[in-house]
Amino acid sequence: MPDLLTLQPNRFVDSDHPAVIAYAREVAGGLPPREAAVRLYYDVRDRLRYTPWRVRFTEDAYTASGVLLRDPSEGGHCIDKALLLAAAARVLGIASRLHFADVRNHIGTASLEEALGTDLLVFHGYTELHLGGRWVAATPAFNAALCARLGVPPLEFDGANDSIFQSYSPGGGRFMEYVTDHGSHAGLPFEAMLAAWHRHYPITRERRWPSQG
Repeated sequence: MPDLLTLQPNRFVDSDHPAVIAYAREVAGGLPPREAAVRLYYDVRDRLRYTPWRVRFTEDAYTASGVLLRDPSEGGHCIDKALLLAAAARVLGIASRLHFADVRNHIGTASLEEALGTDLLVFHGYTELHLGGRWVAATPAFNAALCARLGVPPLEFDGANDSIFQSYSPGGGRFMEYVTDHGSHAGLPFEAMLAAWHRHYPITRERRWPSQG
């Protein structure tokens, strides 16, 4: 069952921000919870192109309102999109939480893997929404246009079944493998995330992230 923390705003899931409130109501206001959740999922998924390059090292960089108000050309990574979906859902009275896991990306960006020294994506984030009496996973990270370029179908979401990265591509190749689970959280466990990055990505100990290209 959801608790108050999964319904209320916090520093990262700032569902009380005027821009987030207006956004949620514009996209899905007045709809039944499941239909509203689906509508929000698709809008968040395709609103920003997915990019793993826009990573910051301050708490202020991780707010749902900040994701919503940024220039769309900047794109967003999985945690950005999970924050926005979680916050918009709470505006409409849908309990939400963030779930984090380390995943191994078998069709990832080669240049990023080379810069980080691993194909492990640490603290990949997605949203969980409380719908129909249960928690349902919703992963809005990869936008449809990017999936088309990668040759994999975009993840769909019906509000009843978990929507998590495909284990295999249509051709039978390995796509995403979940390695370590970091559990569900009402907000972003920023310090734990930073510590995990430091353990796996030496470059982040200098509080920097590789530049694209």
